[in-house]
Amino acid sequence: MDFKNSSRSYKINQEEIYHNACEDENYKALVKRLKITSEQAFNNTVKLQDCAQELKNCKGCRNLYNCQNAVPGHVFFPNVKESNLVFSYVPCKYQKQAIKSINEKNTTNNVLKNARMKDLKVTKNRAEVIKWIKAYFDNYNPYEFSKGLYLHGNFGTGKSYIIAALFNEIKNKYNVETEIIYVPELLRRLKENLNVVGEKLDYLEHVPLLLLDDIGAEKVTEWGRDEIIGTILQTRMNNGYPTFFTSNLKLDELEKALSITKDSEDTLKAKRILERIKYLTCDIELLGNNYREENN
Repeated sequence: MDFKNSSRSYKINQEEIYHNACEDENYKALVKRLKITSEQAFNNTVKLQDCAQELKNCKGCRNLYNCQNAVPGHVFFPNVKESNLVFSYVPCKYQKQAIKSINEKNTTNNVLKNARMKDLKVTKNRAEVIKWIKAYFDNYNPYEFSKGLYLHGNFGTGKSYIIAALFNEIKNKYNVETEIIYVPELLRRLKENLNVVGEKLDYLEHVPLLLLDDIGAEKVTEWGRDEIIGTILQTRMNNGYPTFFTSNLKLDELEKALSITKDSEDTLKAKRILERIKYLTCDIELLGNNYREENN
């Protein structure tokens, strides 16, 4: 093998790649942003091109579901250390938000597990819902269908905590299985692992007491709306299993939110979801102060 000619050919090819890269505005902007030398740029041309392309993808990205990068939720980016460039995958703002949300939800779940009705703070705004919760507990019969609650209102008013307190009391008294599921996380996890969809749906369709927490906060897709949420609600409605919801949206706002997906608008299918929710629940609004930092 002629190593000399091979090395010359490789150098010419690298120079051509570098020359073409320098014609790209995204590449030039990245090199300028990093404040690196021409030699550093030349030696890392291909990797910097990948970075520039991923940064370009990020500019038009609106959420994690539409991420076009090699590692979803991350961007390939270099750090300048002395005279070297060290490349790694850095989480984007949406990925950071998702991680923060999950961490907050884990903390919240620990609080919800210890929620008790005796600890509920009674205020003017909460009087109606707490009265409803107490009446539900007093009249609860594990062998009869009873309407759950669609509890909606502004962020941080303790909607999830109030229902969790009811669930915990019923579980302790009747040894009834309960489940609180955060809807956006449910849909995300099922989409990531389709193999568990059947098993998870079967459980959520038949658990005696179910809270679908923060419905309407998820990114609406036809699959999530019709195949997951719609299926769960239809089975629970058919079998008379009490079902609860929390949301920041009023019912008419939820219907509008569920009707619009990325690719289409379907008011009929959204209306079907709403009819199931109305059949399964009573509708109460909870407005007021943000109690989240006070642990309700």
